[in-house]
Amino acid sequence: MAYHLTEEQRMIQTMVRDFARDVIMPGAAERDKTKEFPMEIIKSMGELGLMGMNVPTEYNGAGVDTVSYSVAMQEIAYADASVAVVMSVHNSVACGPIYLFGSDYLKEHYLKRLTTGELIGSFAITEPGAGSDPAGQRTRAARDGDSYVLNGNKIFISTGKNSNITVVTAYTDRDRKHKGISAFVVEKGTPGFYVGKQEEKMGLLASDTVELIFEDCRVPAENLLGQEGDGFTVAMTSLDGGRIGIASQSVGLSQACLDAAICYARERVQFNKPIAQFQGISWMIADMATQVEAARLLTFNAAAMKDRGENFTAAASMAKLFASETANQVAYKALQIHGGYGYTKDFPIERYYRDARVFTIYEGTSEIQRTVIAKRYL
Repeated sequence: MAYHLTEEQRMIQTMVRDFARDVIMPGAAERDKTKEFPMEIIKSMGELGLMGMNVPTEYNGAGVDTVSYSVAMQEIAYADASVAVVMSVHNSVACGPIYLFGSDYLKEHYLKRLTTGELIGSFAITEPGAGSDPAGQRTRAARDGDSYVLNGNKIFISTGKNSNITVVTAYTDRDRKHKGISAFVVEKGTPGFYVGKQEEKMGLLASDTVELIFEDCRVPAENLLGQEGDGFTVAMTSLDGGRIGIASQSVGLSQACLDAAICYARERVQFNKPIAQFQGISWMIADMATQVEAARLLTFNAAAMKDRGENFTAAASMAKLFASETANQVAYKALQIHGGYGYTKDFPIERYYRDARVFTIYEGTSEIQRTVIAKRYL
């Protein structure tokens, strides 16, 4: 690896790698088959400090830097992308906004339990008519005494069924457009808060993706994140960090695809020699390895910029764009190297291929990332 990791970062990498290979990886194929949410694994990850990695120790977080978080995410995704997306959503867009924008009360009441894995978090911004355009959302929150009453529905919410709290955006003042969006922490079990349809997906099958419905859902006023009208800033700031998480997830899965392809190419014999010795295959592997390394370095660059307090918005979009596209391309080539076997469930590459596809879509499509990058340079 060209990027120099500190001794602490290497220790985190070794610890998470051992846990991921020993605890997470053995059951990944079975969870993909049964669609079982990895609840016990998530609890264990909380005990290891993986569910509040960038949150300071005063709130029970691990208090490590973003590069360490990226390293850990890569190792979890290498073992099981479904577990990685739960970790990514929880850290980036549940713990993140509460730590950055939450009051002391919200940090004490929710963040301290999120960082230990006692609570699991999710994030709800997407709606049927508002995906890449968050200002198009229709969910409303009306102030009523010492609470807000939420009405609307959200879709494609990762971990929405199994999470205990959800960070929800809603309009408090429609006339102000995106400046009239606010964000709230909503507890599961609050009257008027329902889990709707669960999506039947192509991949990431052990991670639930659901519709969330709010019907006269009364949320305490102290559960507002920041001030009224801060919701768009809360969402965009959280998504910047989230894109480093998705880029890291993409790198981890890409590395798993590359390693699987190398292993198979060395063992598969055709025309009396391993297929790895054919130039056509060896050059494919060379291209894959180059793409994975470039994606890793772009991801570490964005993480390091965030740690230095620099504006990392464009860098995070570059990392997310390149790494997610790389995951799809490397999964495609790895499956091609496996030939017909790659198309069967006997080899993990079939699952990797399905899991990779959504990386270019969620937390900002590749097209949105290009728009963000273009704005930075134009």
